Amino acid sequence: MDNKPDKTDLPGDIAPESPESGAQAGEEDFARMFADSLQATGEGQVIHGRVIKVLKDFIAVDINKKSEGMLPFEDLPEEERNALKPGDPIEVMTEGYDPTQGFIRLSRSKVVKIRVWDDLQKAFDDGTPVHGAIVAKVKGGYTVDIGVKAFLPGSQVDLRPVRDTDPVIGIQGKFKILKFSRKKANVVVSRRAYMEEEREVQRAGLLDHIKEGDIVEARVKNITDYGVFMDLGGLDGLMHVTDMSYGKVGHPSDLCKVGELYKVKVIRFDRERGRISLGLKQTKPDPWLDLETRYQPGVRIRGKVTNTTKYGAFIEIEEGVEGLLHISEMSWSKRLKDPSEVMKAGDPVEVVVLKVDKANKKISLGYKQLLSNPWDDLRARHPEGSIVEGVVKNVADFGVFVDVGEDIDGLVHVSDLSWNTRVKNPAELFKKGDHVRAKVLKIDPEVQKFSLGIKQLAEDPWTGVEKRFKKGDMITGKVTRVTDFGAFVEIADGVEGLVHVSEISREKIESPAAVVKVGDEVGTVVLGVDRANKKVSLSMRGHADLLERKSMESYLGKQADNPTENIGALGEALLAKFKNSNGEQNH
Repeated sequence: MDNKPDKTDLPGDIAPESPESGAQAGEEDFARMFADSLQATGEGQVIHGRVIKVLKDFIAVDINKKSEGMLPFEDLPEEERNALKPGDPIEVMTEGYDPTQGFIRLSRSKVVKIRVWDDLQKAFDDGTPVHGAIVAKVKGGYTVDIGVKAFLPGSQVDLRPVRDTDPVIGIQGKFKILKFSRKKANVVVSRRAYMEEEREVQRAGLLDHIKEGDIVEARVKNITDYGVFMDLGGLDGLMHVTDMSYGKVGHPSDLCKVGELYKVKVIRFDRERGRISLGLKQTKPDPWLDLETRYQPGVRIRGKVTNTTKYGAFIEIEEGVEGLLHISEMSWSKRLKDPSEVMKAGDPVEVVVLKVDKANKKISLGYKQLLSNPWDDLRARHPEGSIVEGVVKNVADFGVFVDVGEDIDGLVHVSDLSWNTRVKNPAELFKKGDHVRAKVLKIDPEVQKFSLGIKQLAEDPWTGVEKRFKKGDMITGKVTRVTDFGAFVEIADGVEGLVHVSEISREKIESPAAVVKVGDEVGTVVLGVDRANKKVSLSMRGHADLLERKSMESYLGKQADNPTENIGALGEALLAKFKNSNGEQNH
């Protein structure tokens, strides 16, 4: 498109004369006249004009001279192009005379630039901020459009160092002019300087009005391992990780993001030092206040596993409230080594409340209570006294575990393996996979004990022991053990008696081992029988005394048949001893 104005479009008072008019001056004279007029006006002069007419591509402007000027449409700022109409005042700059078209060229954009520089000069001199927008990233900083291109150093973008530069582009706001050279067209600005001034103004206002207990709005500025720094609008506060939630917070970034706005409570305020402590959880009621009314023992609730340990799992049942599910409350039958066998962190789970300790903020939870109790089924199928058959599943120092086909294994304690043999190591008698029969001794769901006995399949050798072994009976047995306090003598299968050290010999001895050893056959006499505690007291010394007495009684009986027989000195001595012995016993 040809942007030059047609001579027929020019206003009547500036149209050139036609040859037919008979005028004396030619086009050369006309051009010389305009040049003289332009020289008189001064090229580059700013003039206050008025719109004469809006043409197709130009605007005719009265510049208060002999001739009018033409302002190209494209030289107008976009917001002015469709707004101008005849009679409107307009400020323009003369650029020169166009002899081919016969008018003075005008510029509006150059005037606008001059005025921008004037405004920037005044803002720099007065220290007032200017409005602008960050438009591009350059070496060492950014380009800012404030009417002209200005340089924004990277350190002057924000109050804190900016690591991510992409979100900076497009930011609009106020900037302070740090350096200004109109001659060199060099302008350096700072967004940080303006923000610092604003912060000080806001800070002064906050310090005068803020107090502990206030609920305020604050924006997250920075996140650390121990908490979140927040901007209250000119004043920074710290929200410690312990004040973010009534529940456990792994890391502050789990709850907050930089730039987010929150309503927080002022929980501490050091006015002299300007330090503010903020809390997010304090804006909500403590969930533990009425917890015991909402979670009665026996209530079924749903929660999420937050953590597992060797002794159990922590379950979050609501924000700020966690309960402990102990490993013993996870299964009726399985002997769990680790809670992760049943559940892991993040799993949703249904549990039952067992106990609420409001004072110590503890809740005990149960999981197995929601499952059928195999102990009840076990007791119904295998009552005490019944006989079961199973396979040895494991052998321990204290007994043998037997799988009887249930979820729960039975235990034959080492003391219930044999009546006759003192078993020191169950592995000497049983191994994994052995088939065994046993009697059910006891099923105790509360302590989760399923007790079996193998020796109970045979009759207890202690049954009727008090009738078989009476006080004064003489018994021969084999020494099975020798201790410091005496010797144990087997007097029947599965029945042992104790010969106390004081009953081994008439003579005082230092150790039973000096007189007897394991395997010796010894004669004893029964001193007493305690059926309830399965104890028989024996005496080797008494046995020897009885044998002597019987010998003496036999000898004396022969003397009674032959009273005239001289018994001699030895006989008299034995007789005296016998009498003394009888006297002591009778005494």
